[in-house]
Amino acid sequence: MRQDINPASHRSMKEYRAAAVMRAEHMESSLTRLLEQQAAKIPSDVFLFTSLCAMAFSLGAELMGHERAARFTGMWVGPLLIMGVYTKMVKTFGAR
Repeated sequence: MRQDINPASHRSMKEYRAAAVMRAEHMESSLTRLLEQQAAKIPSDVFLFTSLCAMAFSLGAELMGHERAARFTGMWVGPLLIMGVYTKMVKTFGAR
């Protein structure tokens, strides 16, 4: 005997209406579209490689006793990885 997860699913599917993909309040400016188009041209691997280099430099500077340089460069890793995720999302979902 097959049991549905939601017994009312057949009823709810009949009443379902697809939401609008783009609404007026969600429109992006032309500057945002331009930035997304340019960001999509950069390979995501660049951000990953740059963040790994920042980690390696930070570790080397810490081991050599340059604490300020190590901490300053170590703070770059998170934003670089986030920029890589952003470019990947722009490539996947496209600039709107």
